[in-house]
Amino acid sequence: MADRTNGTRSEHGISRRTLVKAGLGAIAAPAVLRVLPADAQSNVIKIGHVGPRTGPLAGFGEANAFIHEQVRGILSKGLSNGGKTWQVQIISKDSQSSGSRAAEVASELILSDKVNLVVADSTPDTTNPVADQCEVNEVPCITTNCPWQPYFFGRKGDPKKGFTWTYHFFWGLEDVIASFLALWDSAPTNKVVGGLFPNDADGNAWGDPKLGLPPALAKAGYKLHDPGRYQLMNNDFTSQITAFKNIKAEIVTGNMIPPDFATFWSQAAQQGFRPKIVTIGKALLFPSVIESLGARGDGLTSEIWWTPHHPFKSSLTGQSARELTDAYVKATNRPWTQPIGFQHALFEVAIDVLKRAKNLQDPKSILEAITTTKYNSIVGPVQWTGQPVKNVTKTPLVAGQWQRQANGKYDLVITTNKPAPEIPVGGKLKLLS
Repeated sequence: MADRTNGTRSEHGISRRTLVKAGLGAIAAPAVLRVLPADAQSNVIKIGHVGPRTGPLAGFGEANAFIHEQVRGILSKGLSNGGKTWQVQIISKDSQSSGSRAAEVASELILSDKVNLVVADSTPDTTNPVADQCEVNEVPCITTNCPWQPYFFGRKGDPKKGFTWTYHFFWGLEDVIASFLALWDSAPTNKVVGGLFPNDADGNAWGDPKLGLPPALAKAGYKLHDPGRYQLMNNDFTSQITAFKNIKAEIVTGNMIPPDFATFWSQAAQQGFRPKIVTIGKALLFPSVIESLGARGDGLTSEIWWTPHHPFKSSLTGQSARELTDAYVKATNRPWTQPIGFQHALFEVAIDVLKRAKNLQDPKSILEAITTTKYNSIVGPVQWTGQPVKNVTKTPLVAGQWQRQANGKYDLVITTNKPAPEIPVGGKLKLLS
């Protein structure tokens, strides 16, 4: 299994042997550097991957090294298709949390590395420029870890036409709204909400007056105050905090990168703003962010994409959600994070597509295999049926709260599953003290 990202060490310095041994869990782990059969050496398929390993979005790509090594171990003997054994190379490039850089490295993968399939993950800053490069160059592409509206409409997609070469699986803003409302409805508040939306693809989609949170919240009886877009890496949220205090907002919501939320939450404490519920997308996904906030991380809430408690299994490794997270923790000595499931599923789906493609050397054949996908992944079923739009299929979403345990560690507790009752609830919402 060829490795074009690193040598004997992973992207985060984890030994390849450790990753494969722990990452494959109960399944047999073939040696990563095993010599391929002679017939495989002349048949090579390349998967190009783009994700953020550095910059403010690096938390989203934290598990990529682990997932890549796991997949390389599984594919070390090659991939069978059409009576042949194919060597599969994974060529991964760092977007550096930059849209322009993501486009640049996607172009390199397509034009220089000559990849057969591109996969990408983690916010529209990565998925959109990568998908755009693939659409222009007619290269099959699968993406995830980005709400579908910023992905589709952020690329000026037309629901009547869709795109040809680029496909996406994740949840949408309607699922976020349903999860947030179920969360907020479970506790008494004045239903006055302060909105924090940055001037980026996510923020503009979440705050859109027609397609975003405002109309849905109003319909549900909540009053959303949106003070306008702020610039990323903002160092002063005084105007937003003052506005929220003036309207007596008891709920704060939005979509922020971790550094911006840390700044806002620190300044809110300094300025005496104490909402009852704070529900923020993106920033509050990661335990490292919550732990960095100390005691003020306790009780913060967020949408929940995926946890060890989700009732799905990998059709690639046979691992349950719990087994995958346990393997990750053992291999890396890091806490599990929500993107792990989707990064694993991204390669699950990609490998399934390559196994089913009738002609691996024909991009249209790989594209056809994508469009006919019907796959049960570790994040749920993946099947492009034309709903909600041609190029998107949705995965389930719930919501919950970071709750500090007796040992001082934080646990992400699912407190509402109304939008996806197949995912079990683990506790009740507690208002911020």
